[in-house]
Amino acid sequence: MGDYVELPGVRTWYETEGDPGHEPLLLLHGGFCTNETWAAQRADLAAEYHVFLPERRGHGRTPDVPGPLTYLDMAADTADFVETMVGGPAHLVGWSDGGIVALLVALRRPDVVRKVVAIGANWRPTPECVAAPWLLDHMTADGPEMAPFREMYAAVSPDGAGHWPVVAGKLLEEYGRAPDLSTEELARIEAPTLVLVGDDDMVTLEHTIALYRALPRGELAVVPGASHMAPMEKPAVVNRAVLDFLGAGPAETMFPVRRAVAAGGATA
Repeated sequence: MGDYVELPGVRTWYETEGDPGHEPLLLLHGGFCTNETWAAQRADLAAEYHVFLPERRGHGRTPDVPGPLTYLDMAADTADFVETMVGGPAHLVGWSDGGIVALLVALRRPDVVRKVVAIGANWRPTPECVAAPWLLDHMTADGPEMAPFREMYAAVSPDGAGHWPVVAGKLLEEYGRAPDLSTEELARIEAPTLVLVGDDDMVTLEHTIALYRALPRGELAVVPGASHMAPMEKPAVVNRAVLDFLGAGPAETMFPVRRAVAAGGATA
């Protein structure tokens, strides 16, 4: 089921699935995308969680607003959504831009976050973070590589298909300057966080590992034979990794190294 909620920043479309008695979980879609991209995750996650799927400002059925489309504003909207619709902390599962938003919410509003899963998310727009930087360099609103996103937008946007170049331009501009996080800021994220990436993701493994290492309560999963579209390509693997992480306590291993040091212990 879907409906609108009036948030301080934007009238936001959202959908829900699962038992309201279960722990709340937000699915945060990628950039240029809609809730339809979570089709392979919804049923599995809703079997164990009360799933909320908000569409961010300028995406899907949520209208655009005047001014730029920034990660910080979208993170603030997400925190407002949790406060308004959940009434307490929720798990955040974000893919690509959604993963960035989840990290920002965990950093700036830890009170509304239980655990985080960041799928294919970058934390700083450096040349080293993207495996194929030329893709972003040549992206335009009317380019052929943007056709699937244009079609998704045109099918549901309340602003109409003609507004697509405006939204696409805003997002492409944001990609060149944000997110702008430091490892020191990442180290302040207290929520347990699973960093998940395809082994051939658009976000490089080196950039992803740096994110994992900066997080004090981070865990890392690399999906074999997968790209930036891992949730669509390997849904069974991704869904199992997400559910196992969300349902588990702190990681306890037989021979901890990194975690032993983080806990103040010593290694053999």
